[in-house]
Amino acid sequence: MQLSHVYRVSKYDPANRDDHGHYTGAEDVTSDHGKVEATYLQAVQAFASETGVDRLSVREPEVSTFVHFGLEAPMDGFGLGTLLPGGLDGFHDGAEVPLDTGLELVRLMLRDSGAWCRLEVEGAFAVHVGWDQYVYVGSSRPCHEALSRTRELGLFPERLDVSPYNFEPDEDGVQPPGDNDFWASLYSAVACGRAGLLEEIYVQNASRWHRLTGDTIDTVRAALAPRARLAVWPDLSSDTAAVLDALPSEGLVEGVWQDKEGQIHSAVADEDEFPELADLIAGADAAALLPMYADERVPLLSAVMPDGDGVVRARWQAERSLNDSPREVSG
Repeated sequence: MQLSHVYRVSKYDPANRDDHGHYTGAEDVTSDHGKVEATYLQAVQAFASETGVDRLSVREPEVSTFVHFGLEAPMDGFGLGTLLPGGLDGFHDGAEVPLDTGLELVRLMLRDSGAWCRLEVEGAFAVHVGWDQYVYVGSSRPCHEALSRTRELGLFPERLDVSPYNFEPDEDGVQPPGDNDFWASLYSAVACGRAGLLEEIYVQNASRWHRLTGDTIDTVRAALAPRARLAVWPDLSSDTAAVLDALPSEGLVEGVWQDKEGQIHSAVADEDEFPELADLIAGADAAALLPMYADERVPLLSAVMPDGDGVVRARWQAERSLNDSPREVSG
């Protein structure tokens, strides 16, 4: 549902924009970690309070990849360690947080902590943080008092039709549920030796890896993050020499390996980092290489975990798998 009242809130005076809308004034594009940052939080709080919101849902959480585009260095644990129960483990799609915690998440995003999410109350309220200290607030109500308060704080609310950070589903995406049928298929694939590795994408750009046997599948399933995306891959190979021989001469790959203690790790590497990745794989018990390019990265099975009542409420899509890939059908 599109909210009827959307504003771009910033410290940038619209009077200091050129004919193309680019800001030409002296304000910095990073947070001051002080008074100005505090005014942003006060403005968001004013809009939320006038809308009648005291709790927010975390939607589509993500963390920095191996490439970080923020102007400030990412924070340890993305700044979530003392903010959410369980830190990063508590940062999942659908997590409900009090408004005060939501405001602290906005602060982390203003500081380029490396963690980002949408904060919403469906049909009533939303706040999104964009680049360069732009904050987008949407409400089902006009929020005249919040607008006045925002201006009193020295910020500039500008009316928009829609936030550029509204969730837009991939029209070609798939959302197969991680229901009993999915797990039955996974059991069969593991039993026949076709599959053996489960990728749990618990936030965007971060995965946990699980090596599967018939005896461990139920335990893994019970511990998955809410609304996680799942991708099923062939098992790791104990022939690490053959895995290393498969390294390409250039490009991006993801190496996945199990160390001597049984822990599974992964790393994305390009040709400059292949020697370091090769050293890690050479000392591992088992390993695999996975492609990074979208048209090549096709798991055996994929799914999105439903809520406890069996309904898939996550909005993000799973990777297309061989189960639903057009190339599988045409083959």
